[in-house]
Amino acid sequence: MAETKAPDSTRRSERSRRAIHAAALALVGEVGYARTTIEGIAARAGVGKQTIYRWWPSKAAVLLDASLELARQAEEAAGCEAGGGLPDTGDLEADLKLVLRATVDEMNHPSYDAPARALAAESVTDPELCARFVRELLEPRLQLFADRLRAAQEAGQVRPDVDPRTALELLTGTLAHRWLMRTLPLTHAYTDRIVEYTLRGIGPRPAG
Repeated sequence: MAETKAPDSTRRSERSRRAIHAAALALVGEVGYARTTIEGIAARAGVGKQTIYRWWPSKAAVLLDASLELARQAEEAAGCEAGGGLPDTGDLEADLKLVLRATVDEMNHPSYDAPARALAAESVTDPELCARFVRELLEPRLQLFADRLRAAQEAGQVRPDVDPRTALELLTGTLAHRWLMRTLPLTHAYTDRIVEYTLRGIGPRPAG
């Protein structure tokens, strides 16, 4: 008699997780965060709601994990190296422009916009979610910029007195502000100007 193999619960769980992530992101984009429910996510993913509650305490936690997965995919698209760092070709300006252009593409994509805004809003009233949002999603990405700027500093491409953390906020904070306010479009041309202004300053150049 042929031996019957037991189902691979690990593979089944991973499929369910991916389905739940996709369902949460899709629903938030379609109906908004306020109208997204655990029941709705479960129905879209084809799982029971108790499956979701076994892994996550709330829809915000589901959305955060789904966003973390999106962030990992975006880092690959942005050209981040296998070790987790930003590209380092020796040309700081070109590397930063490459990464910020990909970042803008991510921020403009519907799959990012609605979930990110929902998480930002929830973080205002949920300290635990906010702490995890900063620790797991925001801070690791900011650290990539800090590390790249520090490497450029060591290579003599950035002044030794420059604080990498402040410099990275010039690069990323401006993008976040324009995205949050929705006043003007986020474009590649805009990110290129941010890099140029950050690296060269806005004061007049010395004569000669």
